[in-house]
Amino acid sequence: MDVKKFLEDATSRSASDIFIIAGKPLTYKTKGIMKSFEGDCMYPDDTFKFVTGIYALAERSIDQFEQTGDDDFSFAIPGVSRFRVSTFKQRGSYSAVIRVITFDLPRPEELHIPEVVMNLASSRNGMVLVTGPAGSGKSTTLACIIDKINRERESHIITLEDPLEYLHRHEKSIVSQREINTDTESYLTALRAALRQSPDVILLGEMRDYETMNTAVTAAETGHLIFSSLHTIGAANTIDRIIDAFPATQQHQISIQLASVLQAVISQKLLPTVNGEMIPAFEIMILNPAIRNLIREGKVHQIDGIIYTSAADHMIAMDSSIYNLCNEGIIDHHTAVAEAVNPDIMAKRLGFL
Repeated sequence: MDVKKFLEDATSRSASDIFIIAGKPLTYKTKGIMKSFEGDCMYPDDTFKFVTGIYALAERSIDQFEQTGDDDFSFAIPGVSRFRVSTFKQRGSYSAVIRVITFDLPRPEELHIPEVVMNLASSRNGMVLVTGPAGSGKSTTLACIIDKINRERESHIITLEDPLEYLHRHEKSIVSQREINTDTESYLTALRAALRQSPDVILLGEMRDYETMNTAVTAAETGHLIFSSLHTIGAANTIDRIIDAFPATQQHQISIQLASVLQAVISQKLLPTVNGEMIPAFEIMILNPAIRNLIREGKVHQIDGIIYTSAADHMIAMDSSIYNLCNEGIIDHHTAVAEAVNPDIMAKRLGFL
């Protein structure tokens, strides 16, 4: 099997993800819809040859995968695309999921990223979090913001990612991109080292544990601008997730620190449109004095109410964003209700109940 030719073919079909799983034909996802390539179901021998072919194409050792059963890496085919690969074993057979990443950085307006989100690139310090479920476009949103900083400011930008996705050229800024497990040992090690590398902006691909969170908050306190992501939905849930990651004796202190350094929390999810495309819905929380006080006083559960009533401060709740997309005819009523944080209220708002 010619792995390179297959990846070229999948890219030409606008695939976003490719699935190599025994018991299924080669499958790809485009615009949220699963499609199969022509051909028979793959057997374990077929997936073994395909996965080993990916490693050969990427010029990467397969030893770690064979020892642990999991591996993540990225590589590029010149003139075709970049690919983010997650290999794993299931039912004893080699398997993989491949994310297709274009060479060119996406244009925010084409991805329907709101201007208020892009304006976060003008922040000079503090912490900005982009959250949402896996595959919701967090990395793409962050890449767009970093690209804007790169084009408009003279800064040293350090990105710490696992693995690298979008590649940034040096424009007005210097962009140092480090891949976890390839260029450095871990997020925590790389973040601590980054603080000694004269950074103005640090993109931390993901905050996975309280030590990394603690170091990131400290970096934001000392005048750096930190961007990061979490697999949470909603601003209040994000803040709770961070606080709960700390030991009970440190939770009050981290609440005070978060209230001081947080600049914004952006939560997003991708929704299917009536035209078969995918479009993001956003919850946007910009920190104002009222929200900072709620975080400091441990009243995070009241934040949603502030977001709902702060449209003048460019904030929007997730359900308001979903309602607007439905009202404009971009998504249908069933999608709006199914994806709403409060489905019953959304159904009433749309006249279903």
